[in-house]
Amino acid sequence: MVDLGLLEAMAQGPRSLADLARHAAAPEPALERLLVAGVGLGLISRAGETDFALGPQGAALLGNAGLRDMIVHHRQLYQDLIDPVGLVRRGGGQGDLARYWAYARSAAPDAAPADAVADYSALMAASVPSFARDVLDAYPFRRHRRLLDVGGGEGAFLIAAAAAAPKLELALFDLPAVVERARSRLAAAGLSHRAQVQGGDFGKDELPQGADLITLVRIVHDHDDPAVLTLLRAIRRALAPGGRLVIAEPMSLSGGRDRVADVYFAMYLLAMGHGRARSPAEITALLTAAGFRDISFRRTASLLSLGLIVAR
Repeated sequence: MVDLGLLEAMAQGPRSLADLARHAAAPEPALERLLVAGVGLGLISRAGETDFALGPQGAALLGNAGLRDMIVHHRQLYQDLIDPVGLVRRGGGQGDLARYWAYARSAAPDAAPADAVADYSALMAASVPSFARDVLDAYPFRRHRRLLDVGGGEGAFLIAAAAAAPKLELALFDLPAVVERARSRLAAAGLSHRAQVQGGDFGKDELPQGADLITLVRIVHDHDDPAVLTLLRAIRRALAPGGRLVIAEPMSLSGGRDRVADVYFAMYLLAMGHGRARSPAEITALLTAAGFRDISFRRTASLLSLGLIVAR
């Protein structure tokens, strides 16, 4: 439905089956089956015998460009799941998703050229607005002086934090090719004077010093335990005395709405070939091993099992 532009076609009001079939360049009987499936998912609703209109889920999806981009991106996951037994037996990776996330398989991710990081950087930036407000509501960023966003991509979360905490100094660390994209986005947002960016590889390079708040937003779950521990120790060295680390990412949370997310992230990260969604207890153990204290967990309002952990 996303690829065919059906939600956009119904944005101005109900459309007939015949109209939608012409819009999608598809035969009416086949398209009707798709539309009926969309009704079952709440994406669309019936508006008479032959007309269809946006449903509540469809209206929400139409207003979330980042989620639509992610849906299109998932065709790469589906390619890896064509042979799910083979995926499990080879231990994950080596497929379309592993090739897409270039840093996940590279021995020197800091040497990645601009064209190797463009697609995934843009995808991550587009999806930030869907959860940034949840993170910023869950922790008082205003109480800090300087924020360093490690693995901050194109700076989308930093831009959201800048609006929420107008006096906060800003800094970003990511791969060299990625931070070039961040410079452009931050300049377009009018933040060049307020934000500093530095390129490097957090697996081997020291992080910029002086921040009293460091964020890891959707970073930890992409990496295996040894890499995470190396990163957390580097963050502890970089933080000002008494500084805080905020980890915001999908976590393995028991019960209710979170079980579907557990399944999704388990399979996605298996196909990617690195990382896993961890429980708050598992992340707390890694933080403790890295020398952090006063560790607390907070749920957010996100529907994507996005948890928040704060550590000193």
